[in-house]
Amino acid sequence: MKRILFFLSLIVITVGCTRAQNSGNIQNIPDYRILDADSVYRTPANLKKNQPVMIVYFSPDCSHCQHLMDEIKGQMKNFSKIQIVMVSAVDYRMIKGFYKDFGISAYPNITVGTEGNSYKVLQYYNVKTTPYIAIYNHQHKLLKAYEKAPKIEDLAAIVKKA
Repeated sequence: MKRILFFLSLIVITVGCTRAQNSGNIQNIPDYRILDADSVYRTPANLKKNQPVMIVYFSPDCSHCQHLMDEIKGQMKNFSKIQIVMVSAVDYRMIKGFYKDFGISAYPNITVGTEGNSYKVLQYYNVKTTPYIAIYNHQHKLLKAYEKAPKIEDLAAIVKKA
């Protein structure tokens, strides 16, 4: 009985430490490497300096993510001055399909890519549901993070402040 309690205690401590590590500081843009829809690897070095950034962790088959993309496209005038980086862990073919289906090539400020199975961005934000959104100002410091899609008006208001 004592051994069982000892092992259970170790498991609890291990899980607690792991969660503490994952709840880290998201004040800065994560160090990502994604393969975009044009088969080019992108990193934060590709971001324009002194321009705000919105990181969206998404899944192409997520209805909430699809709805968010439709809303952003419908209000692109409010999102045209922010760099939007959409990151997923899905297969590259799904990224290409999403990119094509939503006509994203018409929006030069949007990058869509997969991080494959590295899960660096997923772990950086401790993403539990998609879409997860983090908005960074022109100095690339965090303004606001959303664990689920906010109303488009609220999102546009934060982007305007960036």
